[in-house]
Amino acid sequence: MWWFVLAGGAGLWGRAAAAGAPYRGIGENLACGRGSPAEVVGGWMNSPGHRANILNSGFTDIGIGLAGGGRAGTYWMQLFDTV
Repeated sequence: MWWFVLAGGAGLWGRAAAAGAPYRGIGENLACGRGSPAEVVGGWMNSPGHRANILNSGFTDIGIGLAGGGRAGTYWMQLFDTV
């Protein structure tokens, strides 16, 4: 498992705070190098930590994104929050 950290060292909570987000709970799922959305979701559902984020009924919002062209191909992201 890996996680995204900004060049300045900010992890998930640091990025949320820098954006001025008033989150009480936050979670993130990241993936790269997978060939399809089905592979990405299958990988997340087979990972206890990622699955816990997806099934966490305490999260009230979700954002989903992807970006192509990186060294590992397509990068996939889910961001969960409780405001």
